[in-house]
This record gives sequence, structure tokens and C-alpha cells, in this order.
Amino acid sequence: MRWWKIVGLAGLAGVAATGVAVARAERKRRAYTPDEIRARLHARVAESAKN
Repeated sequence: MRWWKIVGLAGLAGVAATGVAVARAERKRRAYTPDEIRARLHARVAESAKN
């Protein structure tokens, strides 16, 4: 049953790493001001309208 422990620990490490990545992305997303978000959305809409 030793390999089950290794698989379990690897899964736990994967979940922890995913949580760290999500938290980092959330902090980066919240760093934008509302005006910056609005400008980026307008730019994306304008770009999609060209295609």
C-alpha cells in the first residue's frame, strides 16, 4: 500500500499548486482599476469587430 501514499501525496501537492496558481491569478486580476478594465474591454470589442 505504499504506492497509494505516494499517489495521495502527489495529488495533494497538485491541489495545493493549483490553489496557489488561482490565488496568484486572482491577485493579478484585482490589480486593475475599473478604468483599465473598461479600456481593455473596449479594445477587445473593437478588435473582434474588425474580424
